[in-house]
Amino acid sequence: MASEGLREPGAHKPFLSMIMSYAASGGSLIIGSAAQLLTFAILARWLGVHEFSVFVAITAVANIAVHLCGLGAMECLVRRVARDRSMYSRMLGHNVILTGISGTLLVLLGAIALPFFFTLSADPVTNIAVITLMLTTNVVFVRVIVLTEQIFLAHSNFASANKVVVSFAIARTIAAALACIVFGVATVASWAVWQFACHVLVAIGCWYAVKGLGRPTYGIVREELPQGLYFSVPFILRAVRQNADLLVLSLVASAEVMSSYSVARRMLESSYLSVEALNRLIYPGSAKATASGLHHAFERVRKVLVAATSISIAAAIAVFVLAPVLPYLFGRDYVSLVSFVRILCWVVVPIAMWSVAMEAMGASGHHPARASVMGLGSVLGAALTAWATWYAPPVGTFISFYVIEIAMVIVSWSVFLRFVRRDREGAVENVVPARMAHEG
Repeated sequence: MASEGLREPGAHKPFLSMIMSYAASGGSLIIGSAAQLLTFAILARWLGVHEFSVFVAITAVANIAVHLCGLGAMECLVRRVARDRSMYSRMLGHNVILTGISGTLLVLLGAIALPFFFTLSADPVTNIAVITLMLTTNVVFVRVIVLTEQIFLAHSNFASANKVVVSFAIARTIAAALACIVFGVATVASWAVWQFACHVLVAIGCWYAVKGLGRPTYGIVREELPQGLYFSVPFILRAVRQNADLLVLSLVASAEVMSSYSVARRMLESSYLSVEALNRLIYPGSAKATASGLHHAFERVRKVLVAATSISIAAAIAVFVLAPVLPYLFGRDYVSLVSFVRILCWVVVPIAMWSVAMEAMGASGHHPARASVMGLGSVLGAALTAWATWYAPPVGTFISFYVIEIAMVIVSWSVFLRFVRRDREGAVENVVPARMAHEG
């Protein structure tokens, strides 16, 4: 394993080819992130402060719900299909059923609850219809499109996965530009229709792209239900944590501070994409390498850690240097934007470090332990962030970010190393009796 570096076991892929794959994967995510940032800027300018704030609030709710949609079935598909391609049909059917059922329930629940908090139209029926349309778009259709990307990753078809990411991001930017700049859309209700149409077209294209891989065999893969839940729960809790600071800050800070901080957060998420590109490239190979125990991939994970840390430092430096450009994109009213971005940009380094350990835990199927670490970290992190933001905004918010992420590095790697030792000791215990029996 040590001689293979970051290559997939048995693939014998030249190092240059791996670098090119990472460049393509990272490039697609960066292009996608840039397109999302441009979409964000267009909507912010044309919808106006009030309409845009409502749009962001509903989108934030959808971002939490989307992690519930499918109940973690996508990760199961990547892990199982990466190890055994014959599982694709069953795992696809598993995904379709869980996504359809959970997505329908989430949209209905949101359509009932959210109209009490958000008003997008004076007519109650229209208000419910618009919210339902937005939830369908940002929960169900987003999940379907992301599933297409994961299907290609499971088959190690990284080029097609990259095309899905880039095409989706560019399609949304084109839709925003046409709706706002060309047709003068200035309300969330009108944008919801454009957004829905865009996602439907992209989803149709995704279906066409994967239909040649095989038809689904409908049925629930029961042993993967708890694994999927263990995988999705940490992301749900993390989504809650990621919105705790925004919620409290909106109560105790000025609109300018709130707006600038929101953009700074978006930049932090964008800078992490360079690390995510590495993780998504490595995950299928790690699933194969850890099939017989996490200890078999220890050297591989160690090298991924070095690569991820180096990449995150480079990403932080790039964001720090380019921060002064942002006011030209979002407007001069964002007075605190540059300083906020430069304070937050370095958080990506500890995030990259602990994500490597958690990705390895996921690839090896240790989802209960992974869910415990990420879930507990998100719950405690949300509480700490909310308190710190309330007590000393926004300085307390920034400090809480660093405290939480550094703590996550310590805990996640401690748990990872414990499982490596356990798997290694278990392998030794199994080998010795077998050897004695053979000699006997």
